[in-house]
Amino acid sequence: MLVDRLLSDREGSAARNFIMSAMFWSIIGMGAGLLAALEFSFPDLVHNVPQLSMPHLRMIHVNGVALGWLSMGYVGVMFYMIPSLTKSKLWSERLGNFTCWAWNAVMVGALCTLPNGFTEGREYAELGAVLDTVVTVGLICVALNAYMTVVNRKVKKLYVSLWYFLGALFWFPLVWIIGQRTFVALPGLNDAIVGWFYGHNILGMWFTTVGVGMMYYLLPRLTNNPLYSHGLSMLGFWGIALFYAPTGTHHILQSPVPEWLKAIAVISSIFLLVPVMTVLTNFFMTMKGKWQMMVTDLPLRFTITSSIFYFITCTQGPFQATRWVNWYLHFTQWVVGHAHLALLGTFSFITTAAIYYGLPKLTGREFYSQGLIRAHYWLKTLGFGLMMSSLTIAGLVQSAGWHHAIPFDIWSIELQPYWVLRSISGIMIFLGQCLFFYNIWKSLYSKEAKAAAIVKAAEVKA
Repeated sequence: MLVDRLLSDREGSAARNFIMSAMFWSIIGMGAGLLAALEFSFPDLVHNVPQLSMPHLRMIHVNGVALGWLSMGYVGVMFYMIPSLTKSKLWSERLGNFTCWAWNAVMVGALCTLPNGFTEGREYAELGAVLDTVVTVGLICVALNAYMTVVNRKVKKLYVSLWYFLGALFWFPLVWIIGQRTFVALPGLNDAIVGWFYGHNILGMWFTTVGVGMMYYLLPRLTNNPLYSHGLSMLGFWGIALFYAPTGTHHILQSPVPEWLKAIAVISSIFLLVPVMTVLTNFFMTMKGKWQMMVTDLPLRFTITSSIFYFITCTQGPFQATRWVNWYLHFTQWVVGHAHLALLGTFSFITTAAIYYGLPKLTGREFYSQGLIRAHYWLKTLGFGLMMSSLTIAGLVQSAGWHHAIPFDIWSIELQPYWVLRSISGIMIFLGQCLFFYNIWKSLYSKEAKAAAIVKAAEVKA
């Protein structure tokens, strides 16, 4: 029946469909980012196509990566990890697949509306009222599915990853509703305060919490070491819950918002070092005696690389939130590099690691090529390193130009080489993601993969 095909009740189907959807939207989102980067270096690359102008491409890039690639990847991975941790099936595969279709409908709607200028015009909150509402319903469905799976669990104790997943699925729908002007609209500076409450907490209460939860899941399994400290993991969780919410105002320290709110934002940002250091201590101590495994275990290599980027992100962030550093670096390419350090460096790498680890267990099929996985890793790692270094240096050049009152038209010329380097890095990252997508496709849908699956099934029956 058509309903059974679209809303399958087969175990693991929702996780698989979310992951495959995430892979598709990653190509769209990263492709838009690459084209936007090329337009910085070659402004005449695209003529008379307003839909492909830099502002429109940026919205496609941000929403394609944040909502399409990372968020759908997160949900797919959680739909695999939560049943694994609870020793029970996902509460409703049909609900999970319905949510996947709804989420894909949102992404198609975004791809149609954003390039044509139908947008609410606020950073990370560009979608219109209808799409905002569908995302809200989707998040509630995901949360319901996850919470009911945990309610029906066959184990008594909740492993730390479940704390992070369930916390994220409680916080993020609230953050989304508060941040979308479809539901909450305030005048003047209040709108900016609410906007950056949302803009920063989509990072802290969704991308960070789920990403760290995935790290806690993967490290003990990949290394066969027990988690170093359950107490430290709980301290990290409650530290994020306590300190992250008020930090958003550090994005607008140069605006006339209340000084007490700025002070709370800066202090909370610095206190985030506490949960970050507890999390990283737990990660690196769990790796004790197993660092050599990174040479041969590719999902572990992605996981550790992600944790290193997490360390850099979360030590850089609190210091650049302080007033004197913020005053010097704000509104420069440095901040663009920092944003990519979190989403591309930390959370894209851990999502990739989770897919490389979990997809064979979901499908019963090994990856088509280990060589392609290695090529993906090095293209993504070296490409990101080039992007981060070029944007960081460009930001320092900008800061120095403003600080020394050098005319804009003089120092801005100096940014051109760094934009070219960023374009090259974008080509490397996009190519790596294409190899990732191709490897998954060949693993699941090629004739060789199907033949291998038939042979394996026959061996199992025998």
